Amino acid sequence: MGWHVQRWAAADSRAPVALLLHGTGSSSHTWRHVAPLLATHYQVLAPDLPGHAFTQTPRTQALSLPTVAAALADLLQQLSLQPTLVLAHSAGAAVALRMALDGHIRPELIGSINGAILPPPGAVGRWLLPAARVVAGNPLVAPLFSSWARSPWATRRLLNGTGSSIDAAGERCYEHLLAQHGSHAAGTLRLLSSWDLAPLVADLPALQTPLLLLVGDQDRTITPAHAQQVQRHVPTARRVVLAGGGHLVHEEDAGTAARVVDSINAHWMAPRAAHAKPAAQAGLAARAPRDIDTNRGRPARP
Repeated sequence: MGWHVQRWAAADSRAPVALLLHGTGSSSHTWRHVAPLLATHYQVLAPDLPGHAFTQTPRTQALSLPTVAAALADLLQQLSLQPTLVLAHSAGAAVALRMALDGHIRPELIGSINGAILPPPGAVGRWLLPAARVVAGNPLVAPLFSSWARSPWATRRLLNGTGSSIDAAGERCYEHLLAQHGSHAAGTLRLLSSWDLAPLVADLPALQTPLLLLVGDQDRTITPAHAQQVQRHVPTARRVVLAGGGHLVHEEDAGTAARVVDSINAHWMAPRAAHAKPAAQAGLAARAPRDIDTNRGRPARP
């Protein structure tokens, strides 16, 4: 597998590592507002997940939750990094939790932003996985979706369904991923068809890592009540509601990104977080990310 990873270097090379995991159908671009803020205190690592964006994934590569978690663990081992903080969005939260439960990582905190951690309720949950497998098995679906996504209104319509309004730069990133990057659509479908959350749910009570659930109360993708249901399985988890935020709350603008980072700092009792300067005051004058590609061993194209 050839990984595409973005890294933001901290001023202090000894700074702890923050691992950022995006959700299904997205890429590392989702962290464009959050990562520069975290880079004032952390070495920030944001990979494209297997099957997504610029990470080169063999068609025979399994994309089940345990497999994706193990693949990320291998990447961290290649880079000789162990994250102190993991911040994950949507399905990325399930990956982070699987990594912690399987002993791949030992972070001091997992922050979940509108995490998709539990199976959808009712008939949707029972039929989603079988239906996704049928769709993913049809080689015509991904090209047809990419063709549909080239319509100027298609990406906007999908984003409106999240309850978030993001900036033009972010919208262009999604337009490229959905319409121009054919392997991205196919990889997303493959991942969805392999996504079985039931074993994760069964293991959640054994979670030892502190869990912070950040919830946008205007999320139209993952109901805000989802986080409360997660707390039934992880009673020690703390929940913070980000008023007015949609599913992509961390992408909406620099201000909402600062609210996410400040929520992490405020609810993490580690000394480094307790003394962290509020992100809202830190500004966005951060270093540009450096892209690395493990397949070629040199900086990757943007």
